[in-house]
Amino acid sequence: MEEQISRYNDEQIAFLVEFLKRSNAAARQEILWLREAPRNEENSYSAPLGDLASGRLVVSSGITRITVRADDAMAELYMAQLEGSVPDVNTKHGVVTIRYPRRLWVMSGGQGAVEVTLNAALPWQIVIQGGASEITAELGGLNLARLEVKGGMSMVTLELPAPSGVVPIRISGSASQITVHRPAGVPARVHLKGWASEFIFDNQAFSNLGNDVRLQSPGYEATDQRYDIDVSSSVSMVTITAD
Repeated sequence: MEEQISRYNDEQIAFLVEFLKRSNAAARQEILWLREAPRNEENSYSAPLGDLASGRLVVSSGITRITVRADDAMAELYMAQLEGSVPDVNTKHGVVTIRYPRRLWVMSGGQGAVEVTLNAALPWQIVIQGGASEITAELGGLNLARLEVKGGMSMVTLELPAPSGVVPIRISGSASQITVHRPAGVPARVHLKGWASEFIFDNQAFSNLGNDVRLQSPGYEATDQRYDIDVSSSVSMVTITAD
């Protein structure tokens, strides 16, 4: 090494040292990202839970069907089963991203189905954007921190868990039918910023409702375990009930 180094002057050696430091740091970061990369086996994806304190799921671009569930017995951070066109799936620092490239969406007509199961041992934020024909979230038992559904869709069905705090639910984009079920006794506040042909909130039914309407269930202000729901959509039918 001394013989090799003797060929360079101090300025060149300083440059080489700086380069090696940066490349070694980049290599260490790549190793960490690879350890978090999803495992793929016949369109099945998952990632280790590790010591993560929270999770975030982001599903992007047009898909025929999206189903999200929760499981309190699984060892992984998440598990996903994909049908049809295969999207890009990435996991980094607890953020799971399932993204169909725009070119793939256009060429395939938005075809494909995603079924994702989330580890219920940690709180989750869920973002579904870019539109889908059918969105189903069966989230009983999940510690839900936030849920956003954005983009055009045909049918949205949300089965919400018992909240651990004030949980925002944000729905935007045109839709045919939106149904939101929450556990019995859990209060909710609804802000309809769009328009609905039929709107049902608990035991109240309305027709042709819209233009900044606000409703809330009894006891909403008296508890910290509640849902704050915004619907910024033009919808044929909205149903928000407590089971």
